[in-house]
Amino acid sequence: MTGPRYRPADSDDAPRYSGPRTFMRLPYVQTTEEVDVAVVGIPTDDAVSYRSGARFGPEAIRSASILLRPYSPALKLDVTEHLSIVDHGDAPTAPGDVVETLKRVASYLRPLHEAGVVPLCLGGDHSVTLAELRAAAAVHGPLGLVHLDAHADVWDSYYGLRYFHGTVFRRALEEGLIDPARSLQAGMRGTLYGAEDEAEPERLGLRCLPWRELRALGPDAFGELARRVTGEQPAFLTFDIDFVDPAFAPGTGTPEVGGPNSAEALAYLEALTGIAFVGLDCVEVAPAYDPAGITAWLAANACHSMLCLIALARTA
Repeated sequence: MTGPRYRPADSDDAPRYSGPRTFMRLPYVQTTEEVDVAVVGIPTDDAVSYRSGARFGPEAIRSASILLRPYSPALKLDVTEHLSIVDHGDAPTAPGDVVETLKRVASYLRPLHEAGVVPLCLGGDHSVTLAELRAAAAVHGPLGLVHLDAHADVWDSYYGLRYFHGTVFRRALEEGLIDPARSLQAGMRGTLYGAEDEAEPERLGLRCLPWRELRALGPDAFGELARRVTGEQPAFLTFDIDFVDPAFAPGTGTPEVGGPNSAEALAYLEALTGIAFVGLDCVEVAPAYDPAGITAWLAANACHSMLCLIALARTA
C-alpha cells in the first residue's frame, strides 16, 4: 500500500449528497491502527449559559464538510496525501450531567492519545475542551494552549457551579492540564462586568490578546508569537466559532459583535504552522440560529485548516 490508509470518498465516483454524513466523507472507522487523525463529535450543550443548541454542532459541521476538497491553496498542501484520517463517530455523553459527560468524553479520547492518534473534536459547547485536555494531558503532560475565542472562559463559576463553558480554562489551570507560560488566548472582545474581568487571564498567568490587539498584530506576527509561546512541546488548539463576528457566524450561543470576518479568522488559524498540536477542536456551533448554514461551512473549513496544520507539522 502507498499513501495513507484512510482517505475521503472520491466525489467523482459518488455524489456528495450520497452516503452517511461523516466529516469530509471520511470512512467511519473506530480503530487506531494506521490512523493519524480521528475526527470525533461531542454532541452536548448542557454547560451553556445563554442559548443552547451546540449539541447539534457536530452533525451540522459534518454535513457542511461534504463540500471540502483535499487541497488547501492557502497552505499549499493536499492533506490526504500526508494523513490517514477517519471519522471516529461521537463520544458518549450524559445529557443533564456535565460532570459525568466530561468523564465519559475524557475516557473515550484517552486511548486515541495513547495510540498516537490526534483527535480533532467537533463540539458541542466549550466545556468539552476540559475533557479533551484531561485526555491529552494524561498522556502528554501539561500542554501549551492556543485559544481563539471572543471570551477568555476563565470565570470561577456560574450560578454557584464550577463546570460551565465559561469556566473551562480556570479548571484546566487548577487541574494542571495546561502550562500557563506556554498558553496564548486571542480574540477576546465584548462587554464585561468590570475591568477586573479583562485582567483575569493575565492574573492567572495566561498571555491574552484582545481582538483589537490581535487585529493590529496581524496573522503572520500572531503565528510567530504562538510558536514562541508554545515552544516545541505538545500543545492544544481550540477554536470557538464565536471568535468570528456574528455577521459571518451567527449560529452560536453567545455571539459578540465587532470581530474578524471569515477570511480573517481562517488566516489566523492558517498562521499556526509548526506547532506540535496533539489535540484540536472547533466548538460552539449552534446551527438552529443560522438557517443558511454559513456558520457550519466556516467551521468545516476551519477544521480542514487544522488538519493541514497537523500534516505540516509532521512533514516539517
